[in-house]
Amino acid sequence: MLVKTVAAFRQAIAENKYPLKQAGSMKAAFMVSPVGFRLDQQTAQDNEYMLMDQQVDVKLAMYQHQQLARAITDVGVPVVTFPGSEETPDAVFPNNAFATTHQNRYVIGSMKYENRQKETQRQDMRKFFGELLGYEKYEINHDEAVAELTGVLVPDRARNVGFVGMTERVDAAGARALQEAFATDLMFQFDLAEGEYHTNVVMACLAGTACVIHKGSFADPAVVDAIAEFYQDRTLFISDEEKLAFAGNCISITDKDVFFSQTAFDALSNDSRQKLESWGFVLHGVDVSELEKAGGSLRCMIGEIF
Repeated sequence: MLVKTVAAFRQAIAENKYPLKQAGSMKAAFMVSPVGFRLDQQTAQDNEYMLMDQQVDVKLAMYQHQQLARAITDVGVPVVTFPGSEETPDAVFPNNAFATTHQNRYVIGSMKYENRQKETQRQDMRKFFGELLGYEKYEINHDEAVAELTGVLVPDRARNVGFVGMTERVDAAGARALQEAFATDLMFQFDLAEGEYHTNVVMACLAGTACVIHKGSFADPAVVDAIAEFYQDRTLFISDEEKLAFAGNCISITDKDVFFSQTAFDALSNDSRQKLESWGFVLHGVDVSELEKAGGSLRCMIGEIF
């Protein structure tokens, strides 16, 4: 079911509490190495987080990327890494192009920009999901819709609920395709504030048991209030400073282990850390500062395999 108003969302959760029903964290991760990584003029058109006045150190980016993969494996989650290429400078953020679901399905996104559209045509990744894992393919047709997967969609995997923030990176047809592709029991569609491009920069669901959210990044504050009600006493409202440091771009690697970029981790207030830890989470900071220059952060670098 896809709902587009606060009233409809509240009614839906009043009628069905959408309890935890399946795994809230991935069984493995996939990543794409920063080979060919650079700041992309195409995607900078609507990504205000990109630092276009800075140079990137590809060797440092490679090192940080490898350290992130190491950190993920250290908490018991295997990682598959695919090579990047000069033709796809943003491929280091693969969660927008490919995703998987609990229904043994892999989803191929419809990217707004040409350089990112090339990512979705990769035959090695298609064969990995389709032939090696044996997952069913669901490809969003670019001629019919724009939908940058778990960039615009923040899925609560455990409850099978999704949150789609509308920007230039997803259109109405794309939202409908995401609902069908991820087969969610409930999808809540709303507008983000002007200047935002991906929902996962300003919101995260942590293993179905908590939510991290920045209120000012939503066009209608009532949307945030309704989402907070859904998660009851486990909603962390982050400050402007925390949001700008990518604290909203965190991810639960396991049901307990939550990863932030080191930039975001350092920006967290004591109150924010204490709340998350009181809810049973173990917080990790991993330095991906060189990659953050491209306008995304740690969560964007991690594709989830369910």
